[in-house]
Amino acid sequence: MAESSGDKTEKPTGKKRDDARKEGNVPQSKEVTIAITMIVSFYAFRFMYPMIKEQILSVIRNYFDMIHLKTEMSSSDANEIFKSGFLSYAIASFPLLILTGVSAIIISMAQTKMLVNFKSLRPKFNRMNPLEGIKKLFSLKGFIEVLKSVLKIIILIYIIYLCLKDRLKEFPKLIDSDIEYVVSFTGSVLFDIINKIVIAFTVLAIADYMYQRFQYEKNLKMTKQEVKEEYKSTEGDPQIKGRIKSKQQEISRRRMLQDVPDANVVIKNPTHFAVALKYENDKQSAPVVLAKGQDYIALKIIDIAEKNNVSVVENIPLARALYAAVDIGQEIPREFYNSVAEVLAYIYSKEKKDLK
Repeated sequence: MAESSGDKTEKPTGKKRDDARKEGNVPQSKEVTIAITMIVSFYAFRFMYPMIKEQILSVIRNYFDMIHLKTEMSSSDANEIFKSGFLSYAIASFPLLILTGVSAIIISMAQTKMLVNFKSLRPKFNRMNPLEGIKKLFSLKGFIEVLKSVLKIIILIYIIYLCLKDRLKEFPKLIDSDIEYVVSFTGSVLFDIINKIVIAFTVLAIADYMYQRFQYEKNLKMTKQEVKEEYKSTEGDPQIKGRIKSKQQEISRRRMLQDVPDANVVIKNPTHFAVALKYENDKQSAPVVLAKGQDYIALKIIDIAEKNNVSVVENIPLARALYAAVDIGQEIPREFYNSVAEVLAYIYSKEKKDLK
C-alpha cells in the first residue's frame, strides 16, 4: 500500500530540530533527574552520616537532659527546644539539600544541553481548561505517566517489604535499647532500603530515557509535504531559483557577446563550437578567452565576429579542446600555447598581406 502524503515518515530536518529547541521542546526524562539526584543524595548522606548522626544524637541528648532537669515545661521552654532542634537539624541537612539541588540543576541542564527557555514560563490559559486536562489524562502520554507512577509505588512498597520483613522482629527490642543503637539501627535499615530503591529507579530511568528519546524523534517526524515546504522556505522555490539562474545566465551571455568585437580571433568547429581569444603582448602572459559557446551561441559569436571584422579560423580539435578546458576570462593553459600561437601567427601574416 502506498504511503499517504499525510503520514509522518521523514526524519526531522535541522531546521525542525532548531525550531523545536527554541520552543523548549527537547528530549528530557524526569526519571533520570530523580534517579541521579537520589544517587547523589544517598552517597552524600552516607558520607556525611557520622556528622549527621552525631548532630541528631546531640539534639536528642539535650532534649532528655532538659526534660530530666525540669519539673515543669513552660511555653518559652518548648519554644527554645523547638528553635534549637530546628537549627541543629537545619545545619545537619543543609549541605545535603545543597548537593541535591545542584545535582538536579546540573542533570537537567545536561539533558537539555544548557537550554534556557523563558517561553515555557509564559502563562498558557488552555492548561486551565478542564477538558484539556481530561484529554491529556486519557492520552497515551498521560497513560504512560500514570503507569510509571503506579510502577514506582509498587516498586517502593515491594522494596520496603523485602527490607523489613526479616527485621521486624528486631523492632520490639528497640524499646529497651539506648538512643545511639536506635539511631544506628534506623540508619542501617534506611541505607538498605535506599540502596535498593536507587538501583531500581536507575533501571527505570534508563528505560524512561530511551522511551523519551524514541517519542521525541517520533513526534518530530515530518510528512513529505512538510519537507518540501520547508525546503522552499529555506532554499527557495526550485522554479523561482531556476528562473533566477536562467536570468543570470542570460545577463552573463549578453556581457560575453559584447566582448567578442575586442577579440583577435574566433576559433570555430565549424558551427558547433566557437571560442573568442584576445592577446595583448604587453599586458598578458597568454591569450585570454573572452567568449565561448555551443550551437546557437557559437553561431552568434561567429556572426558578431564577422560583422566586426574579427578573424574567424576553423580548427575543429582546438575549438573543442579550448571550449572544454578554459572558462571565460581565463588565460589558456600552457599545452595550448603552440596551437594558438600558430593561429595568431597566421592571422598576423594575413593582416600584413592585406595591408600591402
